[in-house]
Amino acid sequence: MENYSFLQKFLHDFVLSKKIINKSLFEIEKKLFLKNQNIKDESHIFISGLPRSGTTSLLNFIYFSNEFGSLKYKNLPFVFAPNFSKFFNKENIVKKERAHKDGILYDIDSPEAFDEIFFSYNNEFIKNELLSYIQLILISEKKKKYLSKNNSNYKRINLIRSLLPNTIFLIPIREPLYHSYSLYKQHLLFNELQSQNDFVRRYMNYLGHNEFGLNHRSWNKPIKFKNFKTVDYWLEQWFLFYKNIDDNINLSENCLMVVYEELTNTNYLKKLSENLHISRLDNLNFNYFRNSNKKMIDINYDENNYQKAVILYDKFKEKFHNF
Repeated sequence: MENYSFLQKFLHDFVLSKKIINKSLFEIEKKLFLKNQNIKDESHIFISGLPRSGTTSLLNFIYFSNEFGSLKYKNLPFVFAPNFSKFFNKENIVKKERAHKDGILYDIDSPEAFDEIFFSYNNEFIKNELLSYIQLILISEKKKKYLSKNNSNYKRINLIRSLLPNTIFLIPIREPLYHSYSLYKQHLLFNELQSQNDFVRRYMNYLGHNEFGLNHRSWNKPIKFKNFKTVDYWLEQWFLFYKNIDDNINLSENCLMVVYEELTNTNYLKKLSENLHISRLDNLNFNYFRNSNKKMIDINYDENNYQKAVILYDKFKEKFHNF
């Protein structure tokens, strides 16, 4: 995005900033491509949770099974028209590292969290059109099961369950200090990127990605720590986020907490894949994940703030370390 041409920036600004264009494209897409097919009984997968917890790596790992359809970079900016967007001549790019500078590579065929644009509409529209939207994506990908990664999916678990009852929800969890430090570093990085290039800020805003940078919005109202540029702010947000999940989401109903630190364990990944009803295990790379919790963190933080998060982390880890 930071290297887009003037024409690419103009097209993204023009399409993504105007809901009437997206809705019109969606109506045309339905008329041209939508077929009557039953997707309610399939085991779709919705990944949620805080960023920097392995959500993108899980998305890629599962997608490479070749059993799921998902939105990709090549669908931008026409994310409401996944079939129509394929007719655009898009030059493939050599895989390169994404703006997060975390070693994850992408090209135009890489899946990504673009369906938040759809979920930014009102609840009535979402409830009436979600099945059609997912069907269109699956038609474009020639698949039967949908795969979504979206940090806000946890907010709509009950709605998705009501429409797609066999959906599996994945919520990764990571050791809170390492996780919070990673969030803090990403916030500083995107502050700098967006200060240097306003299109990066607009682009992230269009996609509903307000996790970091100048557009950052707290997941929960801060209680004690309100300075975005401190690790304690992110530690408190970590605790509030997972406390909300613990208090309000039925984790026994097709919902799996995934322990980030276990993702380098082959046996753990195989059990996870079985729970996700992935049949083509030979397509999966069980050495795909790397554990970033290795470097010592030399930064000040409030010990009580941290210990509250550790207690909650240990509770989830004990319950879900072996599914």
